[in-house]
Amino acid sequence: MADNILLQVAGLKVAYGGIQAVKGVDFEVRAGELVSLIGANGAGKTTTLKAVTGLQPIAVGDVMFMGRSIKGQGAWDLAKQGLVMVPEGRGTFTRMTITENLMMGAYIRKDKEVEADIEKVFALFPRLKERRHQLAGTMSGGEQQMLAMGRALMARPKVLLLDEPSMGLSPIMVDKIFEVVNDIHRQGVTVLLVEQNASRALELANRGYVMESGLITMEGEGRTLLTDPKVRAAYLGE
Repeated sequence: MADNILLQVAGLKVAYGGIQAVKGVDFEVRAGELVSLIGANGAGKTTTLKAVTGLQPIAVGDVMFMGRSIKGQGAWDLAKQGLVMVPEGRGTFTRMTITENLMMGAYIRKDKEVEADIEKVFALFPRLKERRHQLAGTMSGGEQQMLAMGRALMARPKVLLLDEPSMGLSPIMVDKIFEVVNDIHRQGVTVLLVEQNASRALELANRGYVMESGLITMEGEGRTLLTDPKVRAAYLGE
Protein backbone atom coordinates (compact mmCIF):
# COMPACT_ATOMS: atom_id res chain seq x y z
CA MET A 1 0.00 0.00 0.00
CA ALA A 2 1.49 3.30 -1.10
CA ASP A 3 2.23 5.63 1.82
CA ASN A 4 0.24 3.37 4.17
CA ILE A 5 -3.06 4.34 2.53
CA LEU A 6 -5.77 2.17 4.09
CA LEU A 7 -8.80 3.68 2.35
CA GLN A 8 -8.80 5.35 -1.04
CA VAL A 9 -11.84 6.68 -2.90
CA ALA A 10 -11.34 7.50 -6.58
CA GLY A 11 -13.78 9.22 -8.93
CA LEU A 12 -16.77 8.17 -6.84
CA LYS A 13 -20.19 8.96 -8.28
CA VAL A 14 -23.44 7.91 -6.67
CA ALA A 15 -26.97 8.51 -7.96
CA TYR A 16 -30.46 8.17 -6.50
CA GLY A 17 -32.68 7.62 -9.50
CA GLY A 18 -31.88 10.49 -11.85
CA ILE A 19 -30.30 12.65 -9.15
CA GLN A 20 -26.52 12.56 -8.86
CA ALA A 21 -25.79 12.95 -5.15
CA VAL A 22 -22.01 12.40 -5.36
CA LYS A 23 -20.37 13.79 -8.48
CA GLY A 24 -16.81 12.49 -8.60
CA VAL A 25 -15.11 12.39 -5.21
CA ASP A 26 -11.49 11.57 -4.43
CA PHE A 27 -10.02 11.23 -0.93
CA GLU A 28 -7.79 8.95 1.12
CA VAL A 29 -7.19 7.88 4.70
CA ARG A 30 -3.74 6.73 5.78
CA ALA A 31 -2.93 4.38 8.64
CA GLY A 32 -3.06 6.13 12.01
CA GLU A 33 -4.82 9.26 10.74
CA LEU A 34 -7.99 10.96 11.87
CA VAL A 35 -9.51 12.44 8.71
CA SER A 36 -12.59 14.67 8.84
CA LEU A 37 -15.07 15.08 6.00
CA ILE A 38 -17.15 18.19 6.66
CA GLY A 39 -20.01 19.85 4.84
CA ALA A 40 -23.53 21.17 5.21
CA ASN A 41 -26.59 18.95 5.39
CA GLY A 42 -27.25 17.51 1.93
CA ALA A 43 -23.65 17.88 0.71
CA GLY A 44 -23.39 14.13 0.04
CA LYS A 45 -21.33 13.06 3.04
CA THR A 46 -23.58 10.25 4.27
CA THR A 47 -24.19 9.00 0.72
CA THR A 48 -20.42 8.81 0.26
CA LEU A 49 -20.03 6.72 3.42
CA LYS A 50 -22.87 4.43 2.39
CA ALA A 51 -21.17 3.85 -0.97
CA VAL A 52 -17.82 3.18 0.70
CA THR A 53 -19.36 0.63 3.07
CA GLY A 54 -21.46 -1.22 0.48
CA LEU A 55 -24.84 0.17 1.55
CA GLN A 56 -25.37 2.21 -1.61
CA PRO A 57 -24.45 1.14 -5.17
CA ILE A 58 -21.53 2.94 -6.84
CA ALA A 59 -22.39 4.36 -10.27
CA VAL A 60 -18.83 5.29 -11.29
CA GLY A 61 -15.44 5.10 -9.60
CA ASP A 62 -13.78 2.76 -7.16
CA VAL A 63 -13.08 2.27 -3.46
CA MET A 64 -9.82 0.65 -2.41
CA PHE A 65 -9.31 -0.78 1.07
CA MET A 66 -5.86 -2.00 2.07
CA GLY A 67 -4.78 -1.92 -1.56
CA ARG A 68 -7.72 -3.89 -3.01
CA SER A 69 -10.94 -2.82 -4.65
CA ILE A 70 -13.99 -3.40 -2.45
CA LYS A 71 -16.51 -2.08 -4.96
CA GLY A 72 -19.69 -4.13 -4.85
CA GLN A 73 -18.90 -5.87 -1.56
CA GLY A 74 -21.50 -5.84 1.20
CA ALA A 75 -21.21 -4.31 4.66
CA TRP A 76 -20.94 -7.81 6.20
CA ASP A 77 -17.84 -8.64 4.17
CA LEU A 78 -16.27 -5.25 4.79
CA ALA A 79 -16.76 -5.50 8.55
CA LYS A 80 -14.93 -8.82 8.52
CA GLN A 81 -12.05 -7.09 6.72
CA GLY A 82 -11.92 -4.27 9.28
CA LEU A 83 -13.92 -1.46 7.67
CA VAL A 84 -16.58 -0.63 10.27
CA MET A 85 -19.12 2.22 10.32
CA VAL A 86 -21.16 3.81 13.10
CA PRO A 87 -24.18 5.01 11.10
CA GLU A 88 -26.05 8.27 11.44
CA GLY A 89 -28.91 7.59 13.85
CA ARG A 90 -26.80 5.08 15.81
CA GLY A 91 -28.77 1.91 14.97
CA THR A 92 -28.53 0.19 18.35
CA PHE A 93 -30.48 -3.00 19.06
CA THR A 94 -33.09 -1.38 21.27
CA ARG A 95 -34.49 -4.59 22.83
CA MET A 96 -31.07 -5.89 23.79
CA THR A 97 -28.98 -4.87 26.77
CA ILE A 98 -25.83 -2.79 26.54
CA THR A 99 -23.68 -5.88 27.03
CA GLU A 100 -25.63 -7.83 24.40
CA ASN A 101 -25.17 -4.94 21.93
CA LEU A 102 -21.43 -5.01 22.53
CA MET A 103 -21.39 -8.77 22.01
CA MET A 104 -23.11 -8.24 18.66
CA GLY A 105 -20.22 -6.01 17.66
CA ALA A 106 -17.92 -9.00 18.12
CA TYR A 107 -20.05 -11.48 16.13
CA ILE A 108 -17.37 -11.84 13.44
CA ARG A 109 -14.62 -12.69 15.91
CA LYS A 110 -13.43 -16.15 16.93
CA ASP A 111 -10.79 -15.17 19.49
CA LYS A 112 -11.01 -15.40 23.28
CA GLU A 113 -10.46 -11.72 24.05
CA VAL A 114 -14.04 -10.49 23.62
CA GLU A 115 -14.68 -10.09 27.35
CA ALA A 116 -11.43 -8.17 27.74
CA ASP A 117 -12.45 -5.84 24.91
CA ILE A 118 -15.84 -5.24 26.52
CA GLU A 119 -13.98 -4.03 29.61
CA LYS A 120 -11.91 -1.72 27.40
CA VAL A 121 -15.13 -0.23 26.01
CA PHE A 122 -16.42 0.20 29.57
CA ALA A 123 -13.19 2.02 30.44
CA LEU A 124 -13.88 4.44 27.56
CA PHE A 125 -17.54 4.78 28.50
CA PRO A 126 -18.01 4.34 32.29
CA ARG A 127 -21.68 5.19 31.93
CA LEU A 128 -22.19 2.05 29.84
CA LYS A 129 -20.59 -0.08 32.54
CA GLU A 130 -22.92 1.38 35.16
CA ARG A 131 -25.90 0.38 33.02
CA ARG A 132 -24.59 -2.76 31.36
CA HIS A 133 -27.85 -4.68 31.95
CA GLN A 134 -30.11 -1.84 30.76
CA LEU A 135 -32.02 -2.15 27.48
CA ALA A 136 -30.49 0.06 24.79
CA GLY A 137 -33.87 1.46 23.81
CA THR A 138 -34.32 3.04 27.25
CA MET A 139 -31.11 5.09 27.02
CA SER A 140 -30.70 8.73 25.97
CA GLY A 141 -29.50 9.62 22.48
CA GLY A 142 -26.03 10.40 23.76
CA GLU A 143 -25.79 7.11 25.63
CA GLN A 144 -26.93 5.23 22.53
CA GLN A 145 -24.22 7.03 20.53
CA MET A 146 -21.64 5.85 23.05
CA LEU A 147 -23.01 2.32 22.72
CA ALA A 148 -22.92 2.41 18.91
CA MET A 149 -19.29 3.53 19.01
CA GLY A 150 -18.42 0.89 21.57
CA ARG A 151 -20.13 -1.81 19.52
CA ALA A 152 -18.11 -0.80 16.45
CA LEU A 153 -14.86 -0.96 18.44
CA MET A 154 -15.70 -4.54 19.42
CA ALA A 155 -15.11 -5.49 15.77
CA ARG A 156 -11.48 -4.28 16.14
CA PRO A 157 -11.70 -2.00 13.08
CA LYS A 158 -8.73 -1.14 10.92
CA VAL A 159 -10.68 1.96 9.86
CA LEU A 160 -13.58 3.31 11.95
CA LEU A 161 -16.07 5.45 10.04
CA LEU A 162 -18.24 7.77 12.15
CA ASP A 163 -21.28 9.37 10.49
CA GLU A 164 -22.44 12.53 12.30
CA PRO A 165 -21.77 11.24 15.85
CA SER A 166 -22.69 14.57 17.48
CA MET A 167 -26.01 15.06 15.69
CA GLY A 168 -28.95 15.84 17.98
CA LEU A 169 -26.96 15.66 21.21
CA SER A 170 -26.77 18.12 24.10
CA PRO A 171 -23.67 20.36 24.28
CA ILE A 172 -22.31 18.39 27.23
CA MET A 173 -22.76 15.09 25.39
CA VAL A 174 -21.19 16.56 22.24
CA ASP A 175 -18.11 17.40 24.30
CA LYS A 176 -17.99 13.84 25.60
CA ILE A 177 -18.37 12.27 22.16
CA PHE A 178 -15.56 14.33 20.64
CA GLU A 179 -13.37 13.60 23.67
CA VAL A 180 -13.88 9.88 23.09
CA VAL A 181 -13.26 10.16 19.33
CA ASN A 182 -9.93 11.77 20.20
CA ASP A 183 -9.17 9.02 22.75
CA ILE A 184 -9.98 6.30 20.21
CA HIS A 185 -7.62 7.89 17.71
CA ARG A 186 -4.86 8.28 20.29
CA GLN A 187 -5.13 4.57 21.01
CA GLY A 188 -4.12 3.89 17.41
CA VAL A 189 -7.45 3.48 15.59
CA THR A 190 -7.60 5.06 12.12
CA VAL A 191 -10.75 7.22 11.91
CA LEU A 192 -12.80 8.82 9.14
CA LEU A 193 -15.11 11.34 10.83
CA VAL A 194 -18.05 12.78 8.91
CA GLU A 195 -19.47 15.85 10.64
CA GLN A 196 -21.52 19.01 10.22
CA ASN A 197 -19.81 20.41 13.34
CA ALA A 198 -16.86 21.69 11.33
CA SER A 199 -14.91 23.39 14.10
CA ARG A 200 -14.87 20.37 16.41
CA ALA A 201 -14.14 17.92 13.58
CA LEU A 202 -11.24 19.95 12.19
CA GLU A 203 -9.74 20.56 15.63
CA LEU A 204 -9.21 16.80 15.96
CA ALA A 205 -8.26 16.04 12.36
CA ASN A 206 -4.82 15.38 10.94
CA ARG A 207 -6.37 16.23 7.57
CA GLY A 208 -9.75 17.35 6.36
CA TYR A 209 -11.91 17.52 3.25
CA VAL A 210 -14.74 19.98 2.59
CA MET A 211 -17.69 18.62 0.62
CA GLU A 212 -20.24 20.81 -1.17
CA SER A 213 -23.03 19.66 -3.50
CA GLY A 214 -21.50 16.24 -4.07
CA LEU A 215 -17.94 17.45 -4.69
CA ILE A 216 -14.78 17.86 -2.63
CA THR A 217 -14.04 21.59 -2.86
CA MET A 218 -11.14 21.95 -0.39
CA GLU A 219 -8.65 19.74 1.40
CA GLY A 220 -5.70 20.19 3.72
CA GLU A 221 -4.42 19.80 7.26
CA GLY A 222 -7.18 20.09 9.85
CA ARG A 223 -5.76 23.19 11.57
CA THR A 224 -5.11 24.87 8.21
CA LEU A 225 -8.72 24.38 7.10
CA LEU A 226 -9.94 25.55 10.50
CA THR A 227 -8.27 28.93 9.99
CA ASP A 228 -9.19 29.27 6.30
CA PRO A 229 -11.45 32.33 5.76
CA LYS A 230 -13.72 30.47 3.32
CA VAL A 231 -14.28 27.60 5.77
CA ARG A 232 -14.86 30.00 8.65
CA ALA A 233 -17.36 32.02 6.61
CA ALA A 234 -19.26 28.97 5.36
CA TYR A 235 -19.30 26.76 8.44
CA LEU A 236 -18.35 28.82 11.49
CA GLY A 237 -20.55 31.85 10.87
CA GLU A 238 -17.70 34.34 10.48
